[in-house]
Amino acid sequence: MIRIALVGSIGSGKTYISKLFNYPIFNADQVVSKIYSSDKDIYFQLKKKIPNLLFKFPIKKEDLINAIIKNEKNIKIISSIVHPKVRKKLKIFLKKNKKKKFVILDIPLYLENKMDKKKDIIIFIKSNNKKKLKRIKNRKNFNQLIYRRFKNLQFSSILKMKKSNYVIKNDFNKNTARKRVKDVLNKILS
Repeated sequence: MIRIALVGSIGSGKTYISKLFNYPIFNADQVVSKIYSSDKDIYFQLKKKIPNLLFKFPIKKEDLINAIIKNEKNIKIISSIVHPKVRKKLKIFLKKNKKKKFVILDIPLYLENKMDKKKDIIIFIKSNNKKKLKRIKNRKNFNQLIYRRFKNLQFSSILKMKKSNYVIKNDFNKNTARKRVKDVLNKILS
C-alpha cells in the first residue's frame, strides 16, 4: 500500500482533489466531526479542560469556535485531546485498507503534526489565492479570527511545497483537476 498525503493551505481543495483519486480516503475533518458528534468520552475530557465553554453533548462546532475565540491556547487543549483519537482512527483505516494499491490521506496538519512517514508520497495542492479566499469566506460559520489562528498553525506554502514529491495545481475545474490527478498517478506508477 502506498500512502498519498495531500497537503496545502486552508481552502486549497485537498478534499475535492482527494475524491478524484478514486482510492480509499482518510479525511481527518470528517473523522473529527464524527468524534464531536458521537464520542462522549472526548466530550467529558474537553469539558474538564474548558468547562465554561462547552455546554452539552454532542459537541457543537459553534462552542469550539467560541472557545478558540476566547483563548487561542484552547486550540492546543482541544488538539491534545482529539488528535490521539484521530491517530487511532488512522491506524484502523490503514489496517483495513492494507491490501489496496493506494490510500489517500486528507489530513490538514499532516506535516505540522509529524504524521508523515519516509515512504509517503506527498502532493501539494496549489490554488489561486483569490479563489481560495473566496471559497473560505463562503463557508458556513466562517470567522476571520478563527481562520487566522488556524492559518498560524500551518507551515508556509513554500515549505509544504519543498517537502512535497508532486504539485497539483487546482483550478477547481473537474476536468483539468481529474487530468492532473491522473498524470500524477501515472508518474507515481512509472
